[in-house]
Amino acid sequence: MIRVGIAGIGFMGMVHYLSYQKVRSAKVVALCETIQKRLDGDWRDIKGNFGPAGKKMNLKGIAKYDDLDDLLADSNIDVVDVCLPPRFHPDVTIRALKAGKHVFCEKPIALTAKDARRMVAAAQKAKRILMIGHVLPMFPEYGKAYQLIQNGKYGRLMGGSFKRVISDPLWIPNFFDPAAIGGPMFDLHIHDAHFIRLACGMPDSLFTTGRMRGEVAEYFTTQFVYEDSDLAVTATSGVINQQGRSFTHAFEIHLERATLLFDFAMIGDKPELLTPFTVLDSKGKVLQPKLGEGDPMVAFEHELKEVARAVQALKASPILDGQLARDAVVLCQKQTQSLQSGRVVRV
Repeated sequence: MIRVGIAGIGFMGMVHYLSYQKVRSAKVVALCETIQKRLDGDWRDIKGNFGPAGKKMNLKGIAKYDDLDDLLADSNIDVVDVCLPPRFHPDVTIRALKAGKHVFCEKPIALTAKDARRMVAAAQKAKRILMIGHVLPMFPEYGKAYQLIQNGKYGRLMGGSFKRVISDPLWIPNFFDPAAIGGPMFDLHIHDAHFIRLACGMPDSLFTTGRMRGEVAEYFTTQFVYEDSDLAVTATSGVINQQGRSFTHAFEIHLERATLLFDFAMIGDKPELLTPFTVLDSKGKVLQPKLGEGDPMVAFEHELKEVARAVQALKASPILDGQLARDAVVLCQKQTQSLQSGRVVRV
């Protein structure tokens, strides 16, 4: 049984806590939070854009700390699950690794490539596993796409396009602060940057156009350039004033003998599956395989099962690996650099 201590009980901390209840091989044994009522189990003020609403929780038998040092000193903890704002990820993760804990940290790994590299190096030095919460490949559509890319059923990957756009997130304080959240590049596009790195590898260079809001990218499109000139990959992401469409994500992935399609959006308050996961094969067939439940909470359950599996095996997860997450941050920084300079940037 993997024993978990969660640092930070906000929305993601709550999502992780609830998801661990579905993981037989892991158990939450400790919580760390500075808001006393949350340590007391009153989570009714916690809200997010998916999943259940916060409620009063029975936390009997769980150790409760309001100081991180006390959590890290708890010998009953195998894994520290970091659910704090991104600006705290590097410091808390490195401290946990030095304390001998494995770490699962929410995405992004950090807001700079320098900090991400420090975190990866700290895990290697401590001989502990560092995993980052890039849950996108656990969603059924993206998981199936990655499976078909990997197994070669339809030939090699030829590229594709990715989209992830939200309305102006007026409910998130400091969203456009580069030192706090990092704007849509690091809070939103980081998902696709990670998936592109996972599925396509690291590009040689990239070129980004779009617009800035202050010091961070607001809305942008990137062409990723690979040594293989046949591999054509683009991504569009960011924030626009479209409060009637709070979220949309989509992909069109090209394989030698098939095209994979998916398109989902929140229109008003209604989820709209504009294009279910679809395979258009080279023989003219249109296939829409059943993928199972699309509830985001199920994806987090699968993610935490992968965390427990990796810690039990003492072997890094091929999807949640800290070095992949570091590379995603490198891509995001290079995209911002290209947008600001108007030039192609080497990766």
